[in-house]
Amino acid sequence: MTGKYQELVVHLQEITNLNRAGALLGWDQRTQMPPGGAAARGRQLATLARLSHEMFTDEKTLHLLDDAAKEIEGLSYDSDQASLLRVVRQDYEDLFKLPAAFVAEMAEVTTLAHPVWAQARAENNFAVFQPTLERIVELVKQSAEYLGYTDHPYDALLGQFERGMKAAEVKAIFDAHKPALVDLIARIRAVSSRVSDAVLHQPFDIDRQRQFAVEVVRGFGYDFNRGRLDETVHPFATGFSRDDVRITTRSLPEFLNPALFGTMHEAGHAMYEQGVAAELDGTPLGGGTSLAVHESQSRMWENIVGRSKPFWAWALPQLKAIFPQLGGVDLDTFYKAINIVKPSYIRVEADEATYNLHIMLRFELEMELAAGKVKVADLPQEWNDRFEASFGIRPPTDAVGVLQDIHWSGGMIGYFPTYALGNLLSAQYYNQAIREVPSIPDDIASGRFVTLLGWLNDRIHRHGRKFTADELTRRITGEGIQSRDYIAYLETKFTEVYGL
Repeated sequence: MTGKYQELVVHLQEITNLNRAGALLGWDQRTQMPPGGAAARGRQLATLARLSHEMFTDEKTLHLLDDAAKEIEGLSYDSDQASLLRVVRQDYEDLFKLPAAFVAEMAEVTTLAHPVWAQARAENNFAVFQPTLERIVELVKQSAEYLGYTDHPYDALLGQFERGMKAAEVKAIFDAHKPALVDLIARIRAVSSRVSDAVLHQPFDIDRQRQFAVEVVRGFGYDFNRGRLDETVHPFATGFSRDDVRITTRSLPEFLNPALFGTMHEAGHAMYEQGVAAELDGTPLGGGTSLAVHESQSRMWENIVGRSKPFWAWALPQLKAIFPQLGGVDLDTFYKAINIVKPSYIRVEADEATYNLHIMLRFELEMELAAGKVKVADLPQEWNDRFEASFGIRPPTDAVGVLQDIHWSGGMIGYFPTYALGNLLSAQYYNQAIREVPSIPDDIASGRFVTLLGWLNDRIHRHGRKFTADELTRRITGEGIQSRDYIAYLETKFTEVYGL
């Protein structure tokens, strides 16, 4: 393809390079940068964000889009060229509404917010973070006004992560499956003594934890020639191209789960990015289509695969070789331990049955923050009251309560619902995968993960951002996002685990 379309591609690749350079600085900030570098890093990221925004929203982009559209007229909706123009035009319409100075300020404020949040969490002192969070919430509200909305300011915020979805849709999806979750949790609570996770709470050498986690995700298909694993306060995955996608984890010396399942989780995100078609790399199509679809990949590998009995039939002997203290633990005991259901203060350590309740709490709070119904100063009290109402336990500190997640320090209000939506999609996609490739469960039991990864690469990963989450899901499963597959998955699993 030559002419104006190719000129557009070159223009967009330059913008993508600026964005990826900013992402690299962000990765460094959270893994390597000394604390004293925060102020300068904020200015650097603000400059890159401003330059990228100005280049993208310049009239040149719009003219190239219009001219390229004439050149590719007649190409199919599914083609890379038509998809690029469709997605970029929507991006342009959204970002054009945001002033460059605002984008730069948001980048600088959120960069400076990260170490403040980390300090507040470490010191269990919300007051340290409160002024910064108040400024972030002001900016987020301003962003919603710039972007525009019809029903609720949260729609504009959610749309940045889940294009086309409205808060009312999320609420309907949550309301549809919350009663089933509450009922399942109540039935499990009545027989909770049947399962213990004591075997997971003992000394586990951190270097050996890392060794095992690396071998597991390498087996899944995460390519370490195009990635790496580092430690951080709050795990994340980030990519600078399909050939450089990095993951992080958090290790505890006397609890096996966080580092192991956290590494599986982030590898799921990274394998999505590594699986994007090479011809889309370096363009605005070269990434995941939405945060919910992205989360479906991480939760599938972490939970549907990583917490399954077939997986541990293969993996437990290898874990025992690294940690001999597990030598007397049988498969059933270990399988039940890693699938124990009990209220947890920490979202990232929550079991599958209660996890979505964590997200529902955050969704409600974010909706009210965006609408001005809850003030930042009231968040600790609101959090604790609502948490106690949902889980029956009250966070003893803000560090394990309102301060536990990194997202608000990054201005990512509107992000949390995608975690729960990703859970639903993980089951929906996995069920479709085994309908099409019935050997997948047996392959997992023999340590052969290429069958599942190959299906995901073909049906989801390679498309990048060509299709919206709803378009992609309907193409794969024949229907939009639904909760019945996830609830059926939980019912089947926990009936076995707890003998319900």
